[in-house]
Amino acid sequence: MIVVEELYKSFGKVEAVRGVNFRAEDGRITGLLGPNGAGKSTTLRTLYTVLKPDQGRAFIDGIDVVAEPLAARGCIGALPHGAGLYPHLTARENIRYYARLYGLPGETIEARVQAVIDEIGIGDFADRRSKGFSQGQQTKVSLARALVHQPNNIILDEPSNGLDVMATRSLRDLIRKLKDSGKCILFSSHVMQEVAALCDEIVIIAAGRVALHDTPDNIRARTGCDDLEDAFVRAIEKVEPA
Repeated sequence: MIVVEELYKSFGKVEAVRGVNFRAEDGRITGLLGPNGAGKSTTLRTLYTVLKPDQGRAFIDGIDVVAEPLAARGCIGALPHGAGLYPHLTARENIRYYARLYGLPGETIEARVQAVIDEIGIGDFADRRSKGFSQGQQTKVSLARALVHQPNNIILDEPSNGLDVMATRSLRDLIRKLKDSGKCILFSSHVMQEVAALCDEIVIIAAGRVALHDTPDNIRARTGCDDLEDAFVRAIEKVEPA
């Protein structure tokens, strides 16, 4: 479970996050939506311990991300937007390196690396160097790295970026399987079709604040919009000036 309480973060005079609160439950897919500059990435980076908040707290399975960042990281599988691979390592070597960073026992690493390669479906290029991979191939390997230690909480920042239609469908199937196994999934996306197809709950952030947090159906009902994209626009208009 991921819990965010009164999170604030500024960069100089820019207030990126201003009192964000939400909870992402186990066995559910929670979408984090908002226009560019709304505070989504700052919130996600705080959760996977890259940034420290100015105020407020965040917890991963009850672990304070500021007080115990290393312990929190062990409970997270993070796919940041634009995450790079080590170009001179193969896909398998990239994944193996992360398995070691996460402290997997040495005797289990190779089996676990192969399992996640099979799970993501990257066997045909697992032993190629990452330099020259397509954006879709990079995303798949980055996702495999994030899942190699079997975390309970998975944070995905625009995971379908660069994927073709078939790869996107496979990714959605994988996310649903992770949810069905009881994982907590938190992901950011600009693709409303993806959000509508996957999310049990949606947190809409605008101007550094939570504008709405509810199920897709309830968000449509509360905004008076049948279309989720229209509901999203209506929600952020209540927070941001037109």
